[in-house]
Amino acid sequence: MTHELKTYPKYFQETIEGNKPFEIRKNDRDYKKGDILEMMEFKDGKNTGRTVRVLVTYILEEFAGLEDGYCIMAT
Repeated sequence: MTHELKTYPKYFQETIEGNKPFEIRKNDRDYKKGDILEMMEFKDGKNTGRTVRVLVTYILEEFAGLEDGYCIMAT
């Protein structure tokens, strides 16, 4: 499954450069290993047109310090 996600420019750039190999999100979409995250850069509430697609390789849920309903996805 492919999920379209809005991303702030700072985090989008870090993902592009390979410095941010994870995504922390509320798991309201039932994310699964093997899903594709289509990250769309939004600046000042507007889509810049830049996108990057990443593969979810691991999901961490129900872990101490992680808010209920949230997950960390390795990409």
